[in-house]
Amino acid sequence: MHSSNTKRTATCSCRSVELVLAGEPRRVYACSCMECQRCTGTAFSYRAIYAGSALVGQKGETRSWRRTGSSGQWLEQTFCTTCGSVVLMRAEGLKDALSVSVGCLEDPEFPPPIMLHWPERKHKWLCLEGVPEAATS
Repeated sequence: MHSSNTKRTATCSCRSVELVLAGEPRRVYACSCMECQRCTGTAFSYRAIYAGSALVGQKGETRSWRRTGSSGQWLEQTFCTTCGSVVLMRAEGLKDALSVSVGCLEDPEFPPPIMLHWPERKHKWLCLEGVPEAATS
């Protein structure tokens, strides 16, 4: 694990968008809900939740769109206007926080997810060894 004064940079596929994050994430998770599958174009999302104040630098043009989640609260995806990579997400239920797409960090040593959300929606072949499945309500 990196120290508390670590800075990481998340970039989109075309490298037009850069986010500079300070410190460690609050939590790292995976989600296999259908919306995350659509958003990522694969079987699950892999994201790190940071405090809103952890975003200490940003460059490049982004756009965002919102949807209503199963809880009735909004979720907002932010993506690069050039390549379409989703670099971060905000949610009404995550006060003063943002959720960064871990693949954008390009760090093979990044911590693994500690929880899989929406396990009943995961692909049958998906096995995240050692990652507990969250109960859904």
